[in-house]
Amino acid sequence: MPKSPHIVLIVADNLGWGELGCYGGGALRGAPTPNIDKLAAEGLLLHNFNVESDCVPTRSALMSGRHPIRTGCLQSVPAGLPQGLNRNEITLAQQLSGQGYATAHYGKWHLGDVPGRYPSDRGFDAWYGIPRTTDESQFTSTLGFDPSVVELPYIMEGEAGQASRQVKVYDLDTRRGIDAELVERATRFMTENVRQDRPFFLYLPLVHLHFPTLPHPDFAGRTGAGDFADSMVELDHRVGQIVQAVDDLGIRDDTVFIFCSDNGPEFRRPYRGTAGPWRGTYHTAMEGSLRVPFILRWPGKVAPNRVSNEIVHVTDLFTTLSLIGGASIPDDRPIDGVDQRDFFTGASEKSLREGFAFYIKDELRAVKWRNWKLHFYWEPEVNEGKGKLESPLLFNLTQDPKEETDVLIFNTWVMNPVLKMVRQFNLSCAAHPNTAPGAPDQD
Repeated sequence: MPKSPHIVLIVADNLGWGELGCYGGGALRGAPTPNIDKLAAEGLLLHNFNVESDCVPTRSALMSGRHPIRTGCLQSVPAGLPQGLNRNEITLAQQLSGQGYATAHYGKWHLGDVPGRYPSDRGFDAWYGIPRTTDESQFTSTLGFDPSVVELPYIMEGEAGQASRQVKVYDLDTRRGIDAELVERATRFMTENVRQDRPFFLYLPLVHLHFPTLPHPDFAGRTGAGDFADSMVELDHRVGQIVQAVDDLGIRDDTVFIFCSDNGPEFRRPYRGTAGPWRGTYHTAMEGSLRVPFILRWPGKVAPNRVSNEIVHVTDLFTTLSLIGGASIPDDRPIDGVDQRDFFTGASEKSLREGFAFYIKDELRAVKWRNWKLHFYWEPEVNEGKGKLESPLLFNLTQDPKEETDVLIFNTWVMNPVLKMVRQFNLSCAAHPNTAPGAPDQD
């Protein structure tokens, strides 16, 4: 029986499509990214990898293989309020753990911050990182901050079967150093399991480039282009450290190595990112929100120097990685992710996905289908929405990447396959009712 491959999944936080050198950024942004660029040359680079509009929805989609409207993971909420994946959802970590994988989470979780919903309660053998979001690192430095009414943010850790515990306050100093800590722990985890000849799943959702985008002291001032560029150079270095560790351990050919982002770019100055040719940032339905970097290296399985504009969605990672790891796909609930193994390995030049419906919270904002995008709401920039449209707007994304010229009047035929897709999704939700946001766990 073939040996199960190791799986390394690195997810950057709010890394826009246009930041990396291999996506047209890099030195252009004052931040060369040689390590990630080299990784891209060694495998598959996607131009049309799609995520959700916010951290929680994307991470829930990755972990469950289901659109956030189904799971109730619609947006971030403050500490202490119900958030994240309900325990009746099956996670990717549970899928792989059930196949004998060692599993570890180092980084930002954002899928539950109460006992029973931490990573070590949801299929990970061990975890270290932050349960919620990085902007909390600013709390203790903010004028008027009152810890009597707001919980102090902590870096935490835990192991399966034990209560997770607070390690140290997550403030601006620990924010600068956390990615270095995550990489150190990740390297140790990989080394230990290679020695034991056990397949592992390393989920490494790094903190960069989420605001406040502050580099490790070793990288401060490195570029001369400010904190954001310094942090980008650090991110590239951290990815390079993991790549080097995999290669040094002699498991290069036996490792599915994925690097991607969870959301479109930051929009807050001075931490302003870029989506390259695409318009918009996260928290919108524009392509600058949906499309993010995605790189896959798997020597001997995935050809080097391959580039594709085929549509892939973050939910597909749950299905594809589950199958690569030998797990079967749950059949007691709708799973929105599709199996992209043939596409990733080149057995097929086409993705098995033609499109998807895109929600922000509980509103159907847009639908992508082939090269078309139909908007039901219009919000080209964050907080500049004009509400639901009387008549949808249609764009051909190949001809009009910035979504500037509505062509619906000339292409009303596109409404037919798009609305059929929406109807099928609605029927699925009716047959398998969606989980309400904040719904309590039943077990």
